[in-house]
Amino acid sequence: MRTVLATLTLLWLAAADAAAQAQQVPSRPRAPRLIANLTRTELACRALTTAPWAERVNAFWEGSTLSAALDPAVLPFFEGRTVDVWVVDHKTDLQWAAAPQLVDVRGASSTRTFVAGGFAANVFELDAGTIFGGLDTRLGRPLDIVLDVDRNGLLSSGDWLDGDDTLEGASVLKTAALNGPYAVTEQLFSAGTWLGQDVYYPTNIAQLGPLPLVVVSHGNGHNYQWYDHIGFHLASWGCIVMSHTNNTMPGIATASTTTLTNTEYLLANQATLLGGVLNGKIDRTRIAWVGHSRGAEGVAYAHTRVRTGNFVPQQFSLSDIKLVSSIAPTDFLGPNSSAAIGVPYSLWTGGADADVNGCADCDLCQTFQLHERATAERYSISLHGAGHGAFHNGATSTVATGPCQLTRLETHSVMKAHLLPMVKVHLFGEEIARECLWRHWSGFRGFSLPTTSCLVVDLMYRPRAAQRLVIDDFQTNTATNLSSSGGAVVGTVTGLVEALMDDADTVFTDLATDPMNGMTLAGPGDTNRGIVFDAALGSYLAFDLPVSARDVRAWKRVSLRATQATRDPLTTQALAEYDFSVALVDGAGRRAQLRVSALSMGLSEPYQRTACGVGTGWANEFETVRVDLPALARANPDLDLADVRSVELVFDAASGRIGVDDLALEMDR
Repeated sequence: MRTVLATLTLLWLAAADAAAQAQQVPSRPRAPRLIANLTRTELACRALTTAPWAERVNAFWEGSTLSAALDPAVLPFFEGRTVDVWVVDHKTDLQWAAAPQLVDVRGASSTRTFVAGGFAANVFELDAGTIFGGLDTRLGRPLDIVLDVDRNGLLSSGDWLDGDDTLEGASVLKTAALNGPYAVTEQLFSAGTWLGQDVYYPTNIAQLGPLPLVVVSHGNGHNYQWYDHIGFHLASWGCIVMSHTNNTMPGIATASTTTLTNTEYLLANQATLLGGVLNGKIDRTRIAWVGHSRGAEGVAYAHTRVRTGNFVPQQFSLSDIKLVSSIAPTDFLGPNSSAAIGVPYSLWTGGADADVNGCADCDLCQTFQLHERATAERYSISLHGAGHGAFHNGATSTVATGPCQLTRLETHSVMKAHLLPMVKVHLFGEEIARECLWRHWSGFRGFSLPTTSCLVVDLMYRPRAAQRLVIDDFQTNTATNLSSSGGAVVGTVTGLVEALMDDADTVFTDLATDPMNGMTLAGPGDTNRGIVFDAALGSYLAFDLPVSARDVRAWKRVSLRATQATRDPLTTQALAEYDFSVALVDGAGRRAQLRVSALSMGLSEPYQRTACGVGTGWANEFETVRVDLPALARANPDLDLADVRSVELVFDAASGRIGVDDLALEMDR
């Protein structure tokens, strides 16, 4: 009898895994199983109050609710079954095999009886925010979720696990805007002209191993001692930060030189500088360059110079630069020089910037052009109301114009909350921190951030090429009825124009002769294109998938970036966050459709700044919208994810003037 039961169990588990793949319950990637008959699946989720009832995510702020979900309609074994649910610290397969005992981080396990009613009836709370993120320097505390089917307190045969050998099932994140666990020491020194440095490091550095290096390059008229908010914050989390004097007045070339020479000098002289406290403590294989204004363009150009052999460093190599980050950069040099090629890149833009102001009449003042040239992972963080000087902490003007201006403290809070996760991803390998960089601001803003309604943050995110399948990026097949992946494009939107994303004149005045009004993502010599159109209420735009891409079960999300067009009557008549739907249609004509607002997403109205022509509203700020495929498919369980014919954008909430780019299928880690 036991042999028969074991055989039946194996058959059922195989069927369950097959059902999971076919019915929108994605299994974890396979790893060697040291515990027999252990099934891996996704359980962690963010609960929603309306359909689709939950979103599959892995990161949860300390103090927020952690939920899980399972659908007995897909996995009928669970209907009516009671199991013990454990939330435990993450273990590798080897660690589980050696120590299968379950120890719940909540103090005790909970029980769950799965009921009829499908997915909606089986979303349940695991923790109301009591799980402690820990005292170490990891931003996230990695966790696994276990369904203990035999209720024996062990991870054993027949149990279900949200977690994998290298991936946690969920993580509780500490508050990224707050300082980390280390006290910080700051020291100044000067080794001569353009070699003045302000260095921040953990006070207990003697007890620590080699730490990554973050180099800060200030802007023109700024001071290298104006970046305490970056230095103290990152050092408290385990970095060495060095801000240096920057030769910006002659231009970007000299600014890049001082970034390069100061990095070289610190690495070459660590044995004697500051009494040798940094000797052997700088991991020269993990370096980030962060610049502001001319210094922000300078760090991009510094990377170009190393990449092209124009500058040959002696103390580090090109591959040691893991991240380049530009805060309100200028664009004097253009696409062949100011371009982060082959390195993760982030951009920071202030909507109220009165220096690098983003107006259509000033190509060198348009920050987004540098973002568009980046070829690896790239991020954009735009803050309505932030001025040019709000990004540093000098006792000078915030250099801002426009309504609802942010203070330095408000701006710095957002900077800390996003710069730290970037550093954690690219210098520490904490992949879970990436969710802080792509999840929509309104649904995943961190704690200890300003509550003012003036704080509006727009995020763009594009993962590396291996994690995405482009449906249409508008770079090839430039006819409006053909996507770059070769599929047909049809719809009922009007006035569709596909062109270079560059405002055609010198003002943001709404003119019929300038369909790309407000676009500042391309400048002279740039090639990035997109589309704009009028979306009447009830209109749609459909992108057919090529036959080779119609099986979408391996993908996690539909992604696109979009914007409301500034100063257009369809935008100004509402001045509200814009909602729309994303739909999948399979080969049999079955469709699943979901409003992006159900996932706490939407397109912000343009920052309401005047000047740069007639009207109100500044440059078009794109945002990335990523719609969870399992959540979308729950809208129609009969949808065949192995044969998706098209992805549709359905404008069923409001009319609008909309810009779109980079429609793709994406996965996470």
